[in-house]
Amino acid sequence: MRVVIQDNYEKMSKWAADYIAKKIKAYNNGPEAGRPFVLGLPTGSSPIGVYKELARMNQAGELSFANVVTFNMDEYLGLPHEHDQSYWYFMHDNFFDHLVDMKPENINILNGMTDDPEKECADYEAKIASYGGIDLFMGGIGVDGHLAFNEPYTSLTSRTGVRNLTTDTRIVNSRFFGNDPEKVPAQALSVGIGTVTDSKEVLVLISGHNKARALAATVEGGVSQKWTCSALQMHNGAIIACDEEACGELTVDTYKYFLDIERGERL
Repeated sequence: MRVVIQDNYEKMSKWAADYIAKKIKAYNNGPEAGRPFVLGLPTGSSPIGVYKELARMNQAGELSFANVVTFNMDEYLGLPHEHDQSYWYFMHDNFFDHLVDMKPENINILNGMTDDPEKECADYEAKIASYGGIDLFMGGIGVDGHLAFNEPYTSLTSRTGVRNLTTDTRIVNSRFFGNDPEKVPAQALSVGIGTVTDSKEVLVLISGHNKARALAATVEGGVSQKWTCSALQMHNGAIIACDEEACGELTVDTYKYFLDIERGERL
């Protein structure tokens, strides 16, 4: 596991966007360029800075998304696309609508209005497999370490499926629903931990004091279903991009080790 520590959220976002851009460009110039680069994407506040920088690169002609296929992590069950809190809406509002060459047919987001959630999830897994898997999956984690909507005690080998959301998650997300947790859907469709860790690389963004315990559990804790983020310890291509505020619960030795070994990545 790599842990790349930046001074603040802005630099963390810039580093992550640069990393993704380099991977897409290298892929498009490499031996597998005949097939699309497959990119997994999250929602939430963590990736917004990355999305802004990737969109800037794209609009400036520095990065093309013409050969990129995306798969989003999750979607609320029961929210239509046009609902302003659906993740379909979020992704288009914050990212896809700002790209000049993203092909609509290459955008994959779970359908929260499906009549058959189990089939929707099985088809999603099958479609990912049809592209040969995900090349790079970017993600964020919750304060309890959940990755996508894989709440604590979700199996670390789980696949895409229906997830029941905890009260804590609904309270945290209620800020987007008029501060009323009851308005937050009780279920969501989500890729599994196994779906994420099957990706060739996983890049997770962790920022802010409120994520400090989750970062420490991801990096220093034991591998456990209590902290689903800890599954990243078993992934050979896992990278954590974080800011200084998120490092408050790391031991001094761990903090200094990653500052030293990743010193060339400091912006």
